[in-house]
Amino acid sequence: MKLVVGLGNPGREYKNTRHNMGFMVLDNYLGKVDWKNKMESYFFNTNIAGEDVIFLKPLTYMNLSGMAVSKVVNFYKIALSDILIIQDDLDLNVGTYKIKKNSSSGGHNGIKSIINELGSDEFLRLKIGIGKNSMIPTDKYVLSKFSEDELNNIKTNFTKYNELIEAFISGGIENVLKVNNN
Repeated sequence: MKLVVGLGNPGREYKNTRHNMGFMVLDNYLGKVDWKNKMESYFFNTNIAGEDVIFLKPLTYMNLSGMAVSKVVNFYKIALSDILIIQDDLDLNVGTYKIKKNSSSGGHNGIKSIINELGSDEFLRLKIGIGKNSMIPTDKYVLSKFSEDELNNIKTNFTKYNELIEAFISGGIENVLKVNNN
């Protein structure tokens, strides 16, 4: 069983904000699905090419994401190697991405919460750039909305993000690294 988590904040006021990159990627990947409100998350499970997959959008707000993730991981006994977290990253240009495993939170409070709750950083992350603006305090910047140009840039990269999710579901981290290098 695989777990794919998109990080963000629930509520209309957070739609298309920088911190909701994970929600945006899952919504694009899945399209219209019947999300259930379960385990403090929007929860959708399905089978893709013979693999059971849970998609999760925590409803705990970003800073407490680990609470929702750990509930699902513990209940379904999901191995750390079978978890993909999709997160925003201030240190990457808008729309660019990086694959990481076994790394610190880098100051991202959602990741910090997940690491604390799981007791490990040994899960895979798809970090997607949201840029940064040194003129705006970080806590305000991550909750700001993308410009139309930035949204268009992100939309052009959805195909690549989707390929990486597919690679993870079909073959885990090794497969993601192969796709990432192509």
